[in-house]
Amino acid sequence: MFEAALFESSHKLKTKSKYYTIVGIILNASVLAALILYPLIYPEALPKALMSTMLVVPPPPPPPPPPPPPEVKVQRVVSEVINNQITAPSHIPKDIKIVKEEAAPPSVSGVIGGTGSDTGGVLGGVLGGLGTGPAPVVKAAPPKKIAVSSGVMAGNRIGGETPEYPAIAKAARIQGTVVLQATISKDGTIQNLRVISGPPMLQAAATDAVRTWRYRPYLLNGEPVEVETQINVVFNLGG
Repeated sequence: MFEAALFESSHKLKTKSKYYTIVGIILNASVLAALILYPLIYPEALPKALMSTMLVVPPPPPPPPPPPPPEVKVQRVVSEVINNQITAPSHIPKDIKIVKEEAAPPSVSGVIGGTGSDTGGVLGGVLGGLGTGPAPVVKAAPPKKIAVSSGVMAGNRIGGETPEYPAIAKAARIQGTVVLQATISKDGTIQNLRVISGPPMLQAAATDAVRTWRYRPYLLNGEPVEVETQINVVFNLGG
């Protein structure tokens, strides 16, 4: 009977301890959940001063000190000249360096833009060389084509047909001047003939006649050159 009483009491104690354990776990979980959820629901309840100190970034560390300047060794130079007299050196160096002087550049005689034979210069800014020889003569190339007035080239004409007055233009009482532009070659023939202005009925007769004209070659510095000029062909009913 005593054993049965002990057995029953131990069974009751074990049941009560298990119940208390479960209740304690629930209470602890409730308190922990309340501590976690309360700041999330009411963030203004958090201590602002503590939070601001925790969120401030700490200042960076100070920069390292600069390195010390290098030491400059001052070497005292003792003069070996006393009272304008050379004295013997106090010590003899082990290595003696031989300094080789470079040869000086050759002198160039001549003057830029000079004219005398003593200086070797040449007029026009050419640097003269050694010696007194004559300066080279540079001959400029003649231009390929030059422009000459119609009056000058009219005096150089040596032949060609005379323009014929078209019968239809004469019947229509049309007169005027046909202006032509032409290139006169080195041998005096007409090239690149083109009409600039004039009555249309007279242009064909003027161009057909001018193509047969011949001129003396135009000379420039003794050399024939091409000439660009203007030719005026006048058609007048009076004669």
